[in-house]
Parts: sequence; C-alpha cells; structure tokens
Amino acid sequence: MIATVVVLAKPPEPGRVKTRLVPPLTHEQAAAVAAAALRDTLDAVSAVPSAGHLLALDGAPGSWLGNLGPTWRITGQVAGGLDARIVGAFAASAETAGPTVLVGMDTPQLRSQQLAAFDPARYDACLGRSADGGYWAIGLRHADYARRVISGVPMSTGQTAAIQLRRLRRAGLRVQLLERVDDVDTIETARRVATLIPDSRFGRTLRRLDPIVR
Repeated sequence: MIATVVVLAKPPEPGRVKTRLVPPLTHEQAAAVAAAALRDTLDAVSAVPSAGHLLALDGAPGSWLGNLGPTWRITGQVAGGLDARIVGAFAASAETAGPTVLVGMDTPQLRSQQLAAFDPARYDACLGRSADGGYWAIGLRHADYARRVISGVPMSTGQTAAIQLRRLRRAGLRVQLLERVDDVDTIETARRVATLIPDSRFGRTLRRLDPIVR
C-alpha cells in the first residue's frame, strides 16, 4: 500500500502558472485554468488509498484550495531547481513512513487508479512518463532514495524521463512504468485534455474561456 501521495504545486497566481497558454488566454484566464487543474488533481489524489496526502506548495494557500480532507497536510517547498524541490517533497513525506508517490498539478485528467497502480511489494520505484519527454509521477518504496536518484536530473527537457529512468535503474531499483499521461503545458494539449474530461473543473473552465473548446 502507498503510505503518502504528494502533490507538488504552485498557487494559481496570474503570471506564475500556465504561462505557455498565453496567448490565446490572458494570464488571469491561465491562472483560472491552473486552479481548476489543481483542484481536479487534488480530488483524484484524495481518492488514492493511502495513510496520508501531502501538498508541497511553492507559496501560501488561499481560497482557491477549497476544503482538503483530514488526511491532508501542507508543507512549503525547499529552495532550488525542480529536482531539489522534488527531493525536498519526498523528505517532507517521510513523516508518514512507507512508499511515496509524487505527482504535479499538470495532469487534471489523472485518475486515482493510475497512481494506486504502484506496487511497492514488487517494485522499488515507479515512473509515469509524459508525451513531451518529461514525467508526471514518480514513486519510491523508500523516500530516502530520492536524493540519490533524483538530484541533478535535468528537468523540463525532452529527455527528462529517459534520464530519470536510467538513474533509477543504475541505482539497482526495480522500476514499474505507469501509464503515459499528457502534461497540460500548451494550449494544444489543454484543448485535447479538456475534450477527454469535459465535465471536470478543468474541462468546464477551459470551455468557458476558450471558444475553440466545445
């Protein structure tokens, strides 16, 4: 069983999130889309059977967060690049000892079953790759593996997932590959994902703001 599911996120503030959706959206509209994506992600993660859920937030929580359940706690992110912030989030999860899975806020189409698929009885790690060459989720049977296998991995490149997978395997870890899921980084992927989940917060928000989405 997974002990902790971590969501790594930024507050959905204009100019800080989903900037690649501008244009055609404005920064305010992109922030609304990001808030919807984050809420959908939190709902999916809440449904994953685990001892605890952790939101690692790069900023202060606000009203956009809604009402998190009693299994949730919130922690700040450490300073540094994305690799350092992921390692820091795994370290914060160690309060709930056991297997941990981390996901970002860019996959509102995420289903809880896709994260719950991690089988730490058979695997030491899991990796969910995305179509752009990055990854949307990473899990470790022991959170203290994180510094050894994630620190220094170049993030936000077309080779990030491939490099991360090599690092995990070179460390001798048995790696379970999760389903591929698209990150919502561009307006094209946002529109494609919105058609997959039209009744989600994300789908409804993008449909309201982008006349191309029906």
